[in-house]
Amino acid sequence: MGLKIGNLELSGRAVLAPMAGAGDRAFREICAEFGASYTVSEMVSSKALEFGGKKTRELMELGETARPAAIQIFGSEPNVMALAAKKAMEFSPDAIDINMGCPAPKITGPGAGSALMKDPALCGEIVAAVAGAVPVPVTVKIRAGWDEKSVNAAEVAKICEQAGAAAVAVHARTRSQMYEPPADWTVIKEVKQAVKIPVIGNGDVTGAQPAALMLEQTGCDAVMVGRAALGNPWIFRQINDYLTESCCIVPPPGVYERMLVMARHVERMCRYKGEKRAMREARKHVGWYLKGLRGAAGFRRRAGFLETRVQLDELIKDVLEENQAE
Repeated sequence: MGLKIGNLELSGRAVLAPMAGAGDRAFREICAEFGASYTVSEMVSSKALEFGGKKTRELMELGETARPAAIQIFGSEPNVMALAAKKAMEFSPDAIDINMGCPAPKITGPGAGSALMKDPALCGEIVAAVAGAVPVPVTVKIRAGWDEKSVNAAEVAKICEQAGAAAVAVHARTRSQMYEPPADWTVIKEVKQAVKIPVIGNGDVTGAQPAALMLEQTGCDAVMVGRAALGNPWIFRQINDYLTESCCIVPPPGVYERMLVMARHVERMCRYKGEKRAMREARKHVGWYLKGLRGAAGFRRRAGFLETRVQLDELIKDVLEENQAE
């Protein structure tokens, strides 16, 4: 059972969160192959889009196998955000997502990301400007609030809905909480009760059962998976099967499938970015794929020095030998 975001029909209820520095095109495509019904690009600076540098353009490249897909933009000036959204349309996104949730100081310092939660009226102005500039659905990703004294996600969501947002994703932590304490799912429930547009819940969806629990406890329309998908793209397959196959728990993949998917993921990174750069960026992904395997600590140390695909092949061979009984 899917849902609709504006004119978009999603095939399932598990979607991939935007993740700066990790959710690149290769990773989004791998997650889509395992059942992520919607993906969102890494965040793109609205100001950087004015200059259209190579790196900015690369962030917006969307593969046809990972659709429907949104391009996420961030900034704090309505007119600049509207212009950025127009420029992003060159890459044919299925939606434009507005970042109102990033807690990083370099984003919040100039007033963007989760700092926008401090100014609900400005949130509405930005959504209205962007929605008026593009022909695709506009969505927003928000946090519970700026801090524990200002939990205002429901208010912000309502203002964004009135300004033309087609859906809202809610990370159920405040900006001051960053990523650490358990997410407060009651915030997602409050947002769902406050708006009529689809609400996507985010925070502590670490597997199939937590996903089902979030849907049940909050009434949200879909769950958004972020960090739990790193090195674990089959989490989407597990969630989808659990929701559609009468709570069937699909076992985690064996070491062979894990290494096969990892190799395919890194190969795709090399294809899009060139081997030298891709292998540097792949080190962290390889570390995530190795988590929990026998000898993982030593293999992850080796992963930190990977420079070529030949070295990766050697690492995979040693991992399989060490874990052959798995």
